[in-house]
Amino acid sequence: MKKNIVLFVLFVLPIVAYLFFASGVNSFSKLPTITPKIADFGDWKSLNGKKVSLDKKITVLGFSGSEILNNRGNYFNLNEKIYKRYNGFEDLQFVILCPVGTEEQAQKVLDALKPFTDVKGWNFVFASPEEIKTFYNQLHLKGKLDANLGTSNVYIVDKERNLRGRKGANKENKDSTDEYKEGYDTFHPSELSNEMLDDFKIILYEYRAALKKNHNATKQL
Repeated sequence: MKKNIVLFVLFVLPIVAYLFFASGVNSFSKLPTITPKIADFGDWKSLNGKKVSLDKKITVLGFSGSEILNNRGNYFNLNEKIYKRYNGFEDLQFVILCPVGTEEQAQKVLDALKPFTDVKGWNFVFASPEEIKTFYNQLHLKGKLDANLGTSNVYIVDKERNLRGRKGANKENKDSTDEYKEGYDTFHPSELSNEMLDDFKIILYEYRAALKKNHNATKQL
């Protein structure tokens, strides 16, 4: 009997624990909306001269600031931990909003990523400093842009232009211990690998479940 207990503790229990944590357990069955229906981009151009829109795309949104090259390590972290895992998902885009005049820096970052990955899902979009401030302010976030109009955080925006994240304790669940999270810090690879990846999986699951539901409804019709 003791031998069986020891074997269970040594072999079975670690496997169960691994499966539990590897499943990316999150207390949310649906990722909450932090800010609903944010504005779309203005008539701003990307590096390839094309207009980029938030509509009908799951968007990982960032703000580079004017010191793009100084923060290039953040984009490599994001590329390795999130982008390379999901860049085949056609409804997904990564958009970095940059001040006009930083096009050369952005191109250098993009060129540095090319040897490691297909960069077609990366979009560096350019706007004036005032346009960037106005756009950021309407997100109604607790965090602020730095003096260079940048932040190391990136944000998840769904296809309906809702900014998603974690609301933490709220009136509906006063005992909730989940932290408030509106963005994910690209400076810390562990945050991307854990919190962001966990929340990102929930967003993708929502859309896959909706597609499956619509497909079944079509079949019934």
